[in-house]
Amino acid sequence: MKSRKKNSQELNVYGTGLIALDVVFSPGSKTPQLWAGGTCGNVLTILGFLGWNAFPIARLAADSAANYVKADLSKWKVRDQFLHLEPTAETPIIVQKIKRNADGKVSHRFSCNCPECGAWLPSYRPVLAKAVEDAAEAILKPKIFFMDRLSRGSLLLALSCAKKGALVMFEPSGFGDKRLFEEALEVAHIVKYSNDRIDRMEGIARKSILLEIQTLGGDGIRYKSSLDNCKTTGWEELKAIPVNNLKDAAGSGDWCTAGILDKVGKSGLKGLRGINRNVLNTALAYGQALAAWNCRFEGARGGMYVESKQKFHSSVKQILEGAQSVPEMERLSEGFQKVFTGLCKTCRLRTVKK
Repeated sequence: MKSRKKNSQELNVYGTGLIALDVVFSPGSKTPQLWAGGTCGNVLTILGFLGWNAFPIARLAADSAANYVKADLSKWKVRDQFLHLEPTAETPIIVQKIKRNADGKVSHRFSCNCPECGAWLPSYRPVLAKAVEDAAEAILKPKIFFMDRLSRGSLLLALSCAKKGALVMFEPSGFGDKRLFEEALEVAHIVKYSNDRIDRMEGIARKSILLEIQTLGGDGIRYKSSLDNCKTTGWEELKAIPVNNLKDAAGSGDWCTAGILDKVGKSGLKGLRGINRNVLNTALAYGQALAAWNCRFEGARGGMYVESKQKFHSSVKQILEGAQSVPEMERLSEGFQKVFTGLCKTCRLRTVKK
C-alpha cells in the first residue's frame, strides 16, 4: 500500500487550455447533464480517474458555472488550486445536443448559445503571462504538461514544466496564431491532432517533437516517431477498434490522449525517450480502447458516472481482447429552465423582469 501511495504522489500532471462546463442534452430528454469539460478539462479529469494528481490551470471566476465544474472535478480528486488565476473571467459554457436519426445514427452538435434564450454564453479566455509566474513556481515535480489552446501564458507554463523534466503534449484544434503555433512545436514533445481539423503540418518547424499523432476518425490513427528506440521513416498506421451500439463519440479523442499519456508519461520526458516500439504501440492501442469504451456512453465522460473503476478496467480489457458489452446510461435530475436560469445571465434577467 505504501509503494502505491508514493507512486500516486509522484504522478503529477498539469495543463491549461479549454476548461468549461459541458451541458449535455440526450435524445428525448429535457434534463441536462452538467459536467466539467473542454479538451484540457476532460484530459486532466480522465487522468485523475486513472490515478494521477491532476492540476488544471485556468482563470475561472467564482460564478455558478464554475461551481458546477469544481463540484464535478472534486468527484475525481482533480485539484483546484490553479483554477482561479487573476484576472478571472466568466466560466466557458458549451451546450452539446446528442441526436439519433431514424436509422439510429448518432450525431452531436455543439453550441455556445443559451438554448433557452439564444444569448451567447461565456467563451474561453486564456491565462495571462503576467499571472502564470507564481503558478509556474508553485508547480512541483511535473511528469506531464498538457495544452490545447495557445497563449503567451500557456507557453511560459509549458517551458517551465519542460525545464523540470515534464513531457509536454500539445493538442491543437487548428493553427491559430502561426507564431505561437511554431513556438509550441518547439517546446512540445508529443503533438496530437485530428485530420478533420489539421490535414498536415509539413513545413512547420518542430525540432523538439518526438511523437506526432494524427487521428483519422473511423479509420484509426497514424503516427511518426523520432524516438531512439522506435524511429519511423514515415507514417505508421493503427486501425480503429470497432464500436458496437455507438451512443456518442464526443470526447473520445480526449480519452485516447489520456490513455496514451497514462502509459508513456509516468517517468516524464526521460521515460518517453526510453520507450521501445512495443511500449509505444501498446500505449496507442490503450488510448484507442479508451476511446472505444467512451463511445458507449452519452457525453464526453459519461461512462465515468456509470461504471465503477473495476468495471471500467474490465471493460477496457475486453475491448482490447475484442469483446464488446453495452451498459445502460444514467440520467441526472436537474430541470432545464432551473439550470439555465442559474447559468445564463440573459435568462436570469428575463426571470427578474417577469
